[in-house]
Amino acid sequence: MNPLYNKYRSLLNTIKLNFKRSLIGEINWQSRGICITGARGTGKSTLMLQYIKENLSPSEALYLSLDDLYFKQHSLVEVAESFIQQGGKYLFLDEVHKYDDWQLAVKNIYDFNPELKLILSGSSILALQKSVADLSRRLVYYELPELSLREYIAIKSNLGLPRYSIADILTHHMEIANELSSKVPLPLAELAKHLQFGAYPFFMEGEQDYFAKITQLINLIIDYDLPFGKDITVATQSKLKKLLYILSTSVPFTPNISKLAEKTETTRLQLLEFLHLLEASRLIRNLRSSTVGVSMMNKPDKIYLHNTSLIHALAEGTPEKGNIRETFTMAQLQNAGLKITFPKNGDFLVNGKYLFEVGGKQKNQKQIHAEKDSYIIADDLVHGYGNKVPMYLLGFLY
Repeated sequence: MNPLYNKYRSLLNTIKLNFKRSLIGEINWQSRGICITGARGTGKSTLMLQYIKENLSPSEALYLSLDDLYFKQHSLVEVAESFIQQGGKYLFLDEVHKYDDWQLAVKNIYDFNPELKLILSGSSILALQKSVADLSRRLVYYELPELSLREYIAIKSNLGLPRYSIADILTHHMEIANELSSKVPLPLAELAKHLQFGAYPFFMEGEQDYFAKITQLINLIIDYDLPFGKDITVATQSKLKKLLYILSTSVPFTPNISKLAEKTETTRLQLLEFLHLLEASRLIRNLRSSTVGVSMMNKPDKIYLHNTSLIHALAEGTPEKGNIRETFTMAQLQNAGLKITFPKNGDFLVNGKYLFEVGGKQKNQKQIHAEKDSYIIADDLVHGYGNKVPMYLLGFLY
């Protein structure tokens, strides 16, 4: 096991604690079993290592990446038992889905070692979701989303910035904008940067290669992560990429499933499955009305890319402004854990209560004026008034 310990200690020494994702404070780390899901590139590995470095003795914890070649010849269960015999208390298993028959191994480790805390993570959300039926009694699930605007600014500027609930933002947005002005004097400039480069923490490695890394990330998700959760062919992977490109040039829009199927040279049923796979991979968001179930066979009312960085990476030319606005709004709301549905009027219905119409500061209330709890979300507004709320404030929900 020495090679594993050496890699773990080496990784731990490189981890910085100057910025931590907000999820790190929301996880109940005393749970016996924890599973952290989230899109590839959002910082799950860093989050686990940060928790170890800040809260645990290196000797009582062990971080393992299960795509390590060591596990081609060694048993995970045996490694776990050896770790426990040496006084280990916290076992962190990253890329857990890359270990053959990992669900059975995790069950055995959990069931026969009640003194051990087990923390799992992986980049194939689909594979981890499939484990819920088998491991739901044992694991508490958390999801690490892409960076919020608040987190993006905090990383860049080394600032501690507050979070606000949706109710606070809608009711007190004028006061909140004033509170933030001392720490974030140019919120629209920060928003503009975030819309391009702010979804994934690897923007810290430089903006020049940011979009190229997103392209690589998409290929890794479709070519490498998806097959762990779904038995798909190379031809299907190619069609998924083609569909994603088609969507990137036209979303958000109300999809014509038959035409989309024709463009991707597939059937209607396969197309609906493709949309489900892309959503499960955190590459798109499928918006549905509250009257329609979330079954894979129900077509979405609107389709969005998962974040605005994906739009900028895939778009040819300048992305359409309305697309950017709506995608940012939906991403920040959903990532904060709010339920978003497609309304009869307006753009988004939030938690079945708040109706949002998204636009610029000149946007009027024509479409939603008769609706209760309705708001204009304006992207080029620093200080709002009445029910017209600056869009950037939604970036402070998480």
